[in-house]
Amino acid sequence: MKVLLATQKPFAAAAVAGIREILEGAGHEVALLEKYAEQSDLVAAVSDAEAMIIRSDKVTAEVLDAAPKLKIVVRAGAGYDNVDLAAATAHGVVVMNTPGQNSNAVAELALAMMIFMARTQFTPATGTELLGKRLGVQAYGNVGRLVGQKARALGMEISALDPFLTDEQIASAGADPVHSVEELYSSSNYVSIHIPALPATIKSIGYDLITKMPKGGVLVNTARKEVIDEEGLMKALEERQDLRYVTDVMPDNYDELREKFGLRVFATPKKMGAQTAEANVNAGLAAARQIVDYFATGCTRFQVNK
Repeated sequence: MKVLLATQKPFAAAAVAGIREILEGAGHEVALLEKYAEQSDLVAAVSDAEAMIIRSDKVTAEVLDAAPKLKIVVRAGAGYDNVDLAAATAHGVVVMNTPGQNSNAVAELALAMMIFMARTQFTPATGTELLGKRLGVQAYGNVGRLVGQKARALGMEISALDPFLTDEQIASAGADPVHSVEELYSSSNYVSIHIPALPATIKSIGYDLITKMPKGGVLVNTARKEVIDEEGLMKALEERQDLRYVTDVMPDNYDELREKFGLRVFATPKKMGAQTAEANVNAGLAAARQIVDYFATGCTRFQVNK
């Protein structure tokens, strides 16, 4: 089978070598499309691909229309909102992600961002400590649990909200369960967001929730830009001079936010959560193994479209 490794933001060389070793060792052919300039380059490259590994690359209906042989797409990472799942299902294409492979990298970044904001972005101004503060984790999955674990090691108190987990499951994973998003925000000095961008969550975090945070509250977003109502964020920061926002998914209005609020706001130039050598390799190798398993045994354990 021909497997296209399509990465506008390429994997590390070690990851590519490992992916090749796994796929070619199982008898598959590997084709590379790296650092491509236009979406049309991806459309052209998929014409004879039977499988594809991507990162943040967009697999649209147009891409799927151009790929008559395509059977499986694996997103090397947890999020998969860059894939048109409905179109993939209509084309009979299985879509998988690689949950957990980037989790530690994202969790470490979330904690680093909390410290960065607590210490006033490492300027000479007097900062605060995380010790004794309460962290609210919005979605207590692979990443959220690691954030909670690492924050506890720094002496933080942890609350978590996850509609897919029972109170007992949340408590056994080291957090105090809360039962509404309003409760999570109103009781937390820091809130770390780990929800996906879905119709129900897009722009779900805005003025009303953010302004429920206690004095000095810090909102940390290493999830998706789309879950934030950016106009609501702007209004909240204008009315509450004590609130802060830090993210690795730059808002569309970031220049205005930075100009108005200075050190109360920070965004990395590009999404950084999975940008570690270890996560890069882990996710790529997991994607390759899932493709091998799919063609060898029909395994669809991590399928995200049905």
